[in-house]
Amino acid sequence: MSSQTRTESLKLAGLVLAGVVLEALYLRMHSLYYLKNHAIAFIELALAAGVVYLIALYGFDRTRASRAATILLIFGAVVFRATLWPMLPTLSDDLQRYRWDAKVQANGWGPYEIAPNDERLAHLRDHEWEIMPGRETPTIYPPATEWVFRETWRLFRGPISFKTTFAAADVLVVFLLLWMFRKEQDVAFRVAVYAWNPLVIVEFAGSGHNDVLAVLGIVAGLALARRWPSAASVSIAFAAMAKAFPAVLLPVWIRRAGWPEKREGWKAMALAGAACVILLLPYRRSLGAFRANFGHYEANWKNYHASLYTVIDWMTGGGTRAPAIAGSLAICGLAAWLAWRRAEPARAAYLLIGTCLVFWPNGYSWYFTWIVPLLCFFPNPAWLLLTVLQFLSYNVLIGYGILGVFKFDPQMQWLVYAPFYLLLGGLRVRDAVRENRRATKRLLKAD
Repeated sequence: MSSQTRTESLKLAGLVLAGVVLEALYLRMHSLYYLKNHAIAFIELALAAGVVYLIALYGFDRTRASRAATILLIFGAVVFRATLWPMLPTLSDDLQRYRWDAKVQANGWGPYEIAPNDERLAHLRDHEWEIMPGRETPTIYPPATEWVFRETWRLFRGPISFKTTFAAADVLVVFLLLWMFRKEQDVAFRVAVYAWNPLVIVEFAGSGHNDVLAVLGIVAGLALARRWPSAASVSIAFAAMAKAFPAVLLPVWIRRAGWPEKREGWKAMALAGAACVILLLPYRRSLGAFRANFGHYEANWKNYHASLYTVIDWMTGGGTRAPAIAGSLAICGLAAWLAWRRAEPARAAYLLIGTCLVFWPNGYSWYFTWIVPLLCFFPNPAWLLLTVLQFLSYNVLIGYGILGVFKFDPQMQWLVYAPFYLLLGGLRVRDAVRENRRATKRLLKAD
């Protein structure tokens, strides 16, 4: 055995060890089971998984592309998810609301028009109803998501089995990324950024968050963008109708398809519009109610573990619309500029979703899964670190479990966001210095 072969074998063995340690941590989470009652232990385990994940990425980055590394990557991704999937989703109660909306639709009611605590729906209540969030307000989930809820209810009705659709979408994202990076030398590293990410695994396999539908739509849109731009715009339209934030990507995709100069651009716009109309049709009579529900949500649910939104709110004295206005201007302005420049789709999505996350009025941990597949294209260390530090936000469950008060700790927000911004700024300065040195060398050579 040559020294090079022996070195590669040792690297692969190190990755196997990292996978074993990660699985041991997920098994420990599974043994705790009702994680909301073990918030401190969960945070410790999740942060440890994050550290091992970052080490594993370092190993994947330095391991030669091989079938063994790819098999290990896929095997680990599936096993990690299979370990957490059978757990009751206790870190978040959102899945119980998904089930309720599905049940309401199955019984002929509109989820946008009637609140769960309405006595007309009393006969639909089960033992999960008491822990369901937002019982006093109708739903705010967009039409594509409500459609998925309704169809999932036909097959999977239990509080655990209902996660099946979202878990399947998560696994499909992994295989789409494998297909997209199949010709790259560092395919295992690129895909591991998403496939082995603990935040993704906990939020989708463990908690069953519906955000994976938007993530799947975005990744599929990226996979289709080069050869089938019109079909890609349909995928992004589905993502936008599943979760509102991908709507900012639509102008980029449509312009990239050639609008307004080319027929393909008009076709992309028409197909995206048609997809939105088709998804809206079953709920057309409830659109007014949806707008009212969403307005109520925006007015009453904000500044929960947010980033720049919190800073702007503090600087302007609190209670003003300044943070929302600043965020809207930043996001819409960037979207317009990227569309005008016909920016490369993956980079545009990375910049736009990152901007949404830092300006968004709420910063729940599962929101940060939105950017993880884009880190496969742009593996920024600061963003990778932030996906790990997000587990600190579950500190909110300690006070919530004892006192029933859902309030994020400002000190914990500093611990999450300060390292992220410091590292992000440091990397930007480093890149600027390197570019300056290269420019200086070019000038010296020219002389």
